[in-house]
Amino acid sequence: MWDGIATGLSTAIMPFNIMMVVVGCFAGTFIGMLPGLGPISAVALMIPITYGLDPASGIILMAGVYYGAVFGGSTSSILINAPGCASTVVTAFDGYPMAQRRQAGKALALAAYSSFTGGTIGAIVLLFAAPALATVSLSFQSSDYFALMILGLTAVSAFSGEGKVLKAMSMTVFGLMISTIGTDVISGAPRFTFNNLDLVDGISFLLLAMATFALAEVIMTVLRRQHEEEEPEMDMAALGSMKLTKEEIKEVAPTVARSSVFGFIVGVLPGAGATIASFLAYGMERNIAPNRLKKGFGQGALRGLAAPETANNAASTGSFVPLLTLGIPGSGTTAIMLGALIAYGIQPGPRLFVDNPDVFWSVIISMYFGNLVLLILNLPLIPYISRLLVIPRPILIPLILFFSITGVYLVSFNTFDIHMMVIITVIAIFLRLLDFPMAPMLLGFILGGIMENNLSRALIISDGSLSFLWERPLTLTIMCISIFVVLLPLIKQLVSKMGWIKKKSTLGVMPVEDSNEQ
Repeated sequence: MWDGIATGLSTAIMPFNIMMVVVGCFAGTFIGMLPGLGPISAVALMIPITYGLDPASGIILMAGVYYGAVFGGSTSSILINAPGCASTVVTAFDGYPMAQRRQAGKALALAAYSSFTGGTIGAIVLLFAAPALATVSLSFQSSDYFALMILGLTAVSAFSGEGKVLKAMSMTVFGLMISTIGTDVISGAPRFTFNNLDLVDGISFLLLAMATFALAEVIMTVLRRQHEEEEPEMDMAALGSMKLTKEEIKEVAPTVARSSVFGFIVGVLPGAGATIASFLAYGMERNIAPNRLKKGFGQGALRGLAAPETANNAASTGSFVPLLTLGIPGSGTTAIMLGALIAYGIQPGPRLFVDNPDVFWSVIISMYFGNLVLLILNLPLIPYISRLLVIPRPILIPLILFFSITGVYLVSFNTFDIHMMVIITVIAIFLRLLDFPMAPMLLGFILGGIMENNLSRALIISDGSLSFLWERPLTLTIMCISIFVVLLPLIKQLVSKMGWIKKKSTLGVMPVEDSNEQ
């Protein structure tokens, strides 16, 4: 192993490969900032460029583009509520409210620090534990994944405001319903497609996210401005300081540490990816936060911004574990990188770090350099990036519309997606006017497809019996945790009610004693 690390280090620090890291991070960050053009598009654009490079340099370049795009996607989420990619949708929940409170500089700086920490911790763990983690990821079976998705759905309370739990649950069910559109997993028959071939593959998550956030936010902004006085134009001094106070660092430090480990573990699981990691990390932080801080989530909470930003970068690093050690792509982006490796004549799998140690270890080591480059590149650029907020609304709104629609179109080159985007936007505006939260719908949608696939496999293995829920200790443990998380609010309510009754009875006795003494 140490020989391999030495080989990888000597390859990674070559001037040309360091230049590839810098170019990849810069290109990825720029592409990631454009709404809709996520890491998949960014890496796909790099494939023709990498054909003339040697395998190590080519994969280092694509890896740099990958986590650069994830890093850069947070910028448009924070500044204009238009997620740059699917994994930064959750960043908008608290990042955009911070920008509206004229704390855009602090939000972008916190996102940069969190991303750097998550990616760095992920790279260090990956360096020493990749082969062992591959064995762990293989031990997960369909029943375990199904239980894990159920646990993810229990985080729905994290995306609901006070008194909106029922609305959040109904939106989660709505998201699960949308995820069933397409082709049936078992029979292969189309369902809920209304004989439309464009719906056979289902609805894209990116399309749904852009419609419910970017386009809906633009329309809601226009509607609000018709009933409100003209907002004063922002100046750069009003964007707030980039500095974090000691108290703020102490508040987010445990969140960053937890989300780094959690995001990396989720990233290691094949098929999970950075998007699910960001949703689950946000839900976890919201559920374990003290009651005084829970109300702040969704309104500009520092923890609510740090958790998804840390988790999605750690998961992006973790997704290289199944790719490099098993040859299994953990996400759509790593699937493209798998194709690039095969095109180079390299077969990812258990023997990759034996047959091609220069590729295996240099990619892992370059990730640390990449995160450092991203931090150095982005922190000085924050004051200039923040100038997006100074652009007058009549100019900014058409730009958001253009990039959102173009981004969705460039993924599929199908005008039907644009029509569907408009329909979903109208529905989203109607639901937002009725005060329904959008985040639970996205959570239900993204977990629904994975949950159904693994439920189908588990039922086939168990001959249609539900015994798979308790036969495996891991599945049973995850299901018990899910039940506990669901019942926890009720338990807390009962405990507080019992305490209130006890306190009331005590207060009721005291005056009687006093009156008798008198």
